[in-house]
This record gives sequence, C-alpha cells and structure tokens, in this order.
Amino acid sequence: MAQTAGRRPRWIRGWWPAWFLLPPVALFAGFVVLPIVLAVLLSFCSWNGSSAIQFNGLANWQQFIHDSSALAALERTGVLVVASWLVQEPIALALGIFAAGRQRHRAVLTAIYFLPMLISAASLGILWNLLLSPVNGGVMYASTHFGLFFLDHQWLSDPDLVMGTVIVLVAWEFIPFHSLLFEAGTRQIPRSIYEAAAIDGIGPYRRFFRITLPMLRHTIVTSSTLNLVGSLTVFDLIYTLTSGGPGQSTRVLALAQYLEGFESLDFGYASALAVVLGVLAVIVSMLLIGVTGFGKMRSQSEGA
Repeated sequence: MAQTAGRRPRWIRGWWPAWFLLPPVALFAGFVVLPIVLAVLLSFCSWNGSSAIQFNGLANWQQFIHDSSALAALERTGVLVVASWLVQEPIALALGIFAAGRQRHRAVLTAIYFLPMLISAASLGILWNLLLSPVNGGVMYASTHFGLFFLDHQWLSDPDLVMGTVIVLVAWEFIPFHSLLFEAGTRQIPRSIYEAAAIDGIGPYRRFFRITLPMLRHTIVTSSTLNLVGSLTVFDLIYTLTSGGPGQSTRVLALAQYLEGFESLDFGYASALAVVLGVLAVIVSMLLIGVTGFGKMRSQSEGA
C-alpha cells in the first residue's frame, strides 16, 4: 500500500519528459515566433520609433504596391537570388567534391578557399570597397602596374557593372559554406559503389552523373534552399559595399527595409517590407521542396 501511495499519477509520469522541451520552445517562441507576430502587427501601424504606435490599416501595404522604388528593389532581389544560385551551386558542388577527395595539397587549398567564411560580411564589404576604389584601390593599382587592363573598370560606380560585382562578391562569401555541405554529403557516399562502378568499366564522368549527383540529391536541395532564402536577406555586405548605390542600382529589398526603418524612421513600412521578405522565403522554400520531392524522400540513397 505504501508503495502504491508513493507512486506519481499516470498523467505526470507520461508528461514529465515534455518539461525538457520547455527551454527550447520558449527560446523559439521568444526569438522567432514573437518577432514575426510583432512585425506582422506593426505592418498595419505607423511608428517612428519614439512616438505612440498608431493603427493605419492597409496604408503601408498600399504604399508598397504603389512604391516604384520598393518594386524595383523587389526585382533586383529576384535577380540577385537567381544569379547567386546559378553561380554558387555549380562551383560549390565542384569544390565540395574536390575537398572530399584525396588529391595532393587538397587540405591546403581547401583551407585557402574557406577563408572568406571566417570573415564577417560587413568586414568583407569594407575590404572590397577599398580594393575596388578607383582612387588608390588595389584592383586599380594591379590594372595600372601589372598590365591587367581588363580590371580597369568602375566596378562600384558604374550602374551596369555594380550589380554583377555584388553577385560575384556574395558568391565569393558564401560558396565556402555550401562547399562544406557538399563535402560532407560526398563523404557519406559508400566507396564500395565507386569500386563496383570502376570494376564494371564506368568512367569518371558517368560515375559523376550516375552515382555522385543522384546521391547528393538531399544535399543539393538543402544547399539550394539555404542559398535562395539566404540571398533574399543579403544586407550587410551590400550596405558596407555600396549602400544601395550608385543611385539605387543595388538597393535590394532587405536593404530597403533597413533604410526605411533606421534612416527614414518609418518602422511600420519597414515591417511591411520584412513581411514581404518572409513570405517570399516561405514560398521559395515550399516550391523548391515540392518540385524536388524532397519531403517524400526517406533516405539518402533514394535520390539515386
């Protein structure tokens, strides 16, 4: 009887493991869910950061629809997202497969091209702003003194070149991260599959398209999702590199959101832009997962 009386109720014994989930759930709610809810609510209000928040209905959204500058920023964001994916994914895939191999000096070369990932984006923007400066910039110096005349361009002040420059530098910054994903994915492919293919006389190119690429399907979808969604929110590199200029040539939606909030002090309209970015990120992710069938794959080998 004493042992029975000392036992905890069944509902307590069944639910006590859920208490271990309370800290991460609270952190997720406080740092993810709550800011999203506040941004959505603030997008229907007018606030300059110091005065009282006033509800203004759909005024911010009507302003967005009729704001040619914001719509142009949205278009530039689309260009940046697509171009970044087209540039980054093939190079990251090649570097990741190379880093997973056993080539000579592989470790040294891998460490070198991983360096951009160790530097903050703001620092990279300032560094490249100095290097690409037409006045005493490192690139201009190389063009003048080493005969590299193809570098003699106004990379950050020519509206026709600056967006391409930004795309290249964004790729240069994030390719190491995606290469790391592909390296990890390549190392998980059993070596016995390649050995069996070599015995059957399958060459390296056919092994790549018939073994490596299908087996990396999970990794490709994951990397592409992070790439596309990450490109939507690129801000710090562009802000320190061009501040959206010349004119508005590099003013993407994430940068417009910052400028509207912290320079124009229109946090309601900035919140509306933030909601647009969030919705676009969710749509892109869901479309990518739906088109590739990523959510239905049950194993890494199913991609083969």
